[in-house]
Amino acid sequence: MVQIGNLGGRRRARVASVRRVPSPHGFDHVARGEDVVITHHGRPATTLRGRRAAEFLADVQTEDPQELMARLTGNYRRGNERQARRHPRNSGR
Repeated sequence: MVQIGNLGGRRRARVASVRRVPSPHGFDHVARGEDVVITHHGRPATTLRGRRAAEFLADVQTEDPQELMARLTGNYRRGNERQARRHPRNSGR
């Protein structure tokens, strides 16, 4: 979004800032037999078995592994964690 401001006869373009959500990091995976264990910062996050494990091993070759593992574990940032912490509904937590 670009806004045009008027400063004493001079026109100035101002570009609105855009916040980027950080990309996920800290995920790793280990194949153990037919299972795949996904860890986050060294702690087990989830275990995939059977068809889901096979699909994951195929997809990890073509997609960004960090984002794929974040989606599968449900541990990915939405960009609103800090705002939610300050919300009155969450006071005292």
